[in-house]
Amino acid sequence: MIMRSIDVVLAFPAILIALLVMAALAPGWPAVIIAVGLINIPIFARQIRATTLTLRSQDYVTAAVAAGATTRHIFFWSLLPGLVGPLVVLATLGLGSAILEVAGLSFLGISGDPTVPEWGGMLAEAKNDLSTSIWPAIAPGLAISVTILGFNLLGDGLRDALDPRLDHGK
Repeated sequence: MIMRSIDVVLAFPAILIALLVMAALAPGWPAVIIAVGLINIPIFARQIRATTLTLRSQDYVTAAVAAGATTRHIFFWSLLPGLVGPLVVLATLGLGSAILEVAGLSFLGISGDPTVPEWGGMLAEAKNDLSTSIWPAIAPGLAISVTILGFNLLGDGLRDALDPRLDHGK
């Protein structure tokens, strides 16, 4: 039942969920944090469930159950070490999407304090001058792109380093 409700949340576009949360709450950073969290929680829940189901069918978990290990012992010593790698990678990759979501809300003018300089707000201000000068839009757009690329490369590198199925040249 929980996964079905997560599937329903994932069926809606992220920006629509963020707009609904921002409309329901008072504008500000707490609402932005809640909106980005509600967008990303279902993604993490699906990853945790899929990885847990995969790990649960491994022989070492079955052996721990057969040996009479407690649920706590199985979780902390058999499942959790296998969950950490994929979750760290997903969190790193999720930072890029969170930055893009916050920039999108800022571009629409419904994020935090309008006096705080944000990349999305800078793009929104620069869009009015695009016919005469594109340079005010280049800097924040490039900053968003480079930051997201950096987090994606970091996540890719962490995946390569933490994936036990890769040989790593050994």
